[in-house]
Amino acid sequence: MFPISDDNPEPGVPFVTWAIIAICTGVFFLQASLGPGEAELAVYRFGLIPGVLFGTTEMTNAPVPAWTTLFSSMFMHGGFAHLAGNMLYLWIFGDNVELAMGRVRFVLFYLVTGIAAALTHSFFVPASTVPLVGASGAISGVLGAYLLLYPRGRVRVLFLPFPIILLRTFYVPALVVLGLWFVIQVVSGLASPVEEAGVAFWAHAGGFVAGMVLVPFFKRSGVPLFHPARPRVFDGRTGARRGPWG
Repeated sequence: MFPISDDNPEPGVPFVTWAIIAICTGVFFLQASLGPGEAELAVYRFGLIPGVLFGTTEMTNAPVPAWTTLFSSMFMHGGFAHLAGNMLYLWIFGDNVELAMGRVRFVLFYLVTGIAAALTHSFFVPASTVPLVGASGAISGVLGAYLLLYPRGRVRVLFLPFPIILLRTFYVPALVVLGLWFVIQVVSGLASPVEEAGVAFWAHAGGFVAGMVLVPFFKRSGVPLFHPARPRVFDGRTGARRGPWG
């Protein structure tokens, strides 16, 4: 199952979500404009390297203090698929969370959960010299918040069976989609050595838990947790389809 949209409209315009998507996309194209060697060097300079952060490894000619890479790393990506997948999840789930918190609180929430995700990953590999980049840790925090705010929200998912000609889309409660996503991150993290895994599963898990823990403190006071499911709207005019036999 792959989420492609949700049916959970809220009044308001998610300017911060759009801005984050624009910044991450702009940074990616800036990375892509560099030569192969320069692009890799940029990842090492501005990505989060646990060993450098914790002082077990030194980097010569570091352009910024190690702690600042907690922020810069979450706006960089390792490839177009990496960027596209992260931005899709932020596009689907970020607007509701932003509107439930307000713009300033959402910015702080996004950054704090992104830092929590990066530190979770670093805790497992404190001497690693492999740079961590990507917005997925912060976006995982958004997913954790969405789960507590809208567990019964309807998420449209794409099902990719074999053969592909049976491709279908259908709606699933957010509790199922995001709960399953979190379980997959934990199981994958347990099954894959952190140093060898190409995906920072523990960063995802750490960001998700941080989002669940922090959402009660960042949401607006009048916004409840565990929103009820929204009623489905259908066309009740004369002549509308009335049943499977219509």
